[in-house]
Amino acid sequence: MKSTLLISGFVLLSACQPISPNTHALVPATAAALSTKTISEATPKSIPALDTPTAPDSAGVADAVAFPDPADFVWQPIASGLERPLDIVSPKDGTGRLFIVEQTGKIFILQQDILLPQPFLDLSETVSRLTSDESEQGLLGLAFPRDYATKQVFYINYTNRSGSSVIARYRVSDEMNAANPDSEDILLQIEQPSANHNGGGMQFGPDGLLYISVGDGGGTGDSGSNGQNPDNLLGTLLRIDVSAPQRYTIPADNPYLEGDGQPEVWAYGLRNPWRFSFDRLTGDLYIADVGQDAWEEINFLPAGSPGGFNFGWNFKEGSSPYRGTPPQDAIFIDPVHEYDHSLGKSITGGYVYRGQALPEFYGIYIFGDFISGRVWGMLPNEDYCRAVKELFQTGSYISTFGEDENGELYFSDYLQGVIYRLERK
Repeated sequence: MKSTLLISGFVLLSACQPISPNTHALVPATAAALSTKTISEATPKSIPALDTPTAPDSAGVADAVAFPDPADFVWQPIASGLERPLDIVSPKDGTGRLFIVEQTGKIFILQQDILLPQPFLDLSETVSRLTSDESEQGLLGLAFPRDYATKQVFYINYTNRSGSSVIARYRVSDEMNAANPDSEDILLQIEQPSANHNGGGMQFGPDGLLYISVGDGGGTGDSGSNGQNPDNLLGTLLRIDVSAPQRYTIPADNPYLEGDGQPEVWAYGLRNPWRFSFDRLTGDLYIADVGQDAWEEINFLPAGSPGGFNFGWNFKEGSSPYRGTPPQDAIFIDPVHEYDHSLGKSITGGYVYRGQALPEFYGIYIFGDFISGRVWGMLPNEDYCRAVKELFQTGSYISTFGEDENGELYFSDYLQGVIYRLERK
């Protein structure tokens, strides 16, 4: 089966075949041309050398060519007693710490597998009050810039008491394990029409810029068609530069810098992107987008891709038509993987494994489902084909994955308040 993927002006042709038994190959959509109406004419920049990811102590390690036997591995509980954990983030500052975000407004530090008793930051009186276990508001995301060790600033994504999404910068106090709660600098506020589909993910890309995922604003089927309107900030992936003395600036190669959309928008056509990540070795981008009635999906952009891509929602759910008739000149990027609701009903995006402890997983993208507790691996090859295999049935409500400084993988159980790490038995 041939597939074509056109990104950044080059075409890749590949023959997609299953890689090992009990897998299936899935191919990306064909994009025969890129419209100048939706793609910036600026020459795409390569990944800057100053932040080129490397495989730590892994010279000569190649990506896996087959899935490991999951019976040889276990998700080991390493911390408990948390309340609705939603994010697991490493500052990559040489301390080995992990920062655990609770939806109710607190951030705790996990150091040498010990959960420190005092929160790093407590915004319980600032974020939205949660009304049920199905609430999608609260403290949703955390990101550390590459120079965190020297600048001691970090960024959070939360919904405030009026329901708006807030992107804010905070500073660390004189004590490294405590933030200054009075240091908030609000960069951006996004009015949310409903209490769900807030997105909330944040990642610094290999380019040093801050990427922010925003949901379509909620409601059934995106009745306002926000996902197809880059002139607002809903249903998008945003990209901003927070390195300047100002609160933020717009990167010169953002696709809508000159109009036809909000300048912060990098990509659109998303429903509720729940966790995205960059491969720390290659810089490739994976976006998990929660489905509506039938399909959960993973979208993919190779490193160095330009902005302006449209992932299709709400004209499409996954690769299938959903609502309305798109314009004749519309160009959509279909997911590289999707699964129906017989397997799960709320995808949770993960990470490409780049750790040292489990070389069998090296290069495999690990992701899961919040409702079913399933964990899958996605095994790419050099031609952007995908083989996917179910690896674990955890029985957990998987709210997020995380990776530590060394690239080892974790996930959190939302209802049980437990953090797990992937280990060898």
